[in-house]
Amino acid sequence: MGYAVKEMFLTLQGEGVHAGRRAVFLRFAGCNLWTGREQDRASAICRFCDTDFVGTDGEGGGRFADAEALADAALAFWGEGEEGRYIVLTGGEPMLQIDDALVDALHARGFSIAIESNGTLPAHPGLDWVCISPKAGSEVVQCSGNELKLVWPQPGQGHSLADVEAMEGWAFDHWLVQPLDDPRARENAQAAVDLVMARPRWRLTLQSHKYLGLR
Repeated sequence: MGYAVKEMFLTLQGEGVHAGRRAVFLRFAGCNLWTGREQDRASAICRFCDTDFVGTDGEGGGRFADAEALADAALAFWGEGEEGRYIVLTGGEPMLQIDDALVDALHARGFSIAIESNGTLPAHPGLDWVCISPKAGSEVVQCSGNELKLVWPQPGQGHSLADVEAMEGWAFDHWLVQPLDDPRARENAQAAVDLVMARPRWRLTLQSHKYLGLR
């Protein structure tokens, strides 16, 4: 079917349980909660995205005819060595494009496959690590996985503490709160700390790649 990729690069995972891990990041183009155009942000379901996922013009981006070509490109970014091969499929919303062929091709090249998804589409069963970041106003259907990463607080009609309590009925191994990165960053960080202090199931995660100047 082909794949539309915004960008692909080698970096360190900046967020969540695997923060600090060497990883190939493969960012798919497109999302089902926002077009990516600024003129549509105010009317989008997700209004706080800080990622450019429009088009295929980023470093390592492009249109790939098949899964083998895309997996080969990912392997080239990883470089030498088989140990610890790890790839993060993100977006946009990666589950719009992930399929059996791509999962099989990446596994055949020795990659452990992680996904970062908004959870509005079912995660592929062959993924090795599922991180779901729910967005207020969306219908989350993927209510299980390895890591729930809640951006807090969300602007507008964001999640309430009642929503957080409801999420605690989902089936995840790790529960993470990430402060929203916007002009109120300091206040958002305190709000995230307050949530963890009140609900100790949750842990604070920070976007360490931004502090380190990484992508």
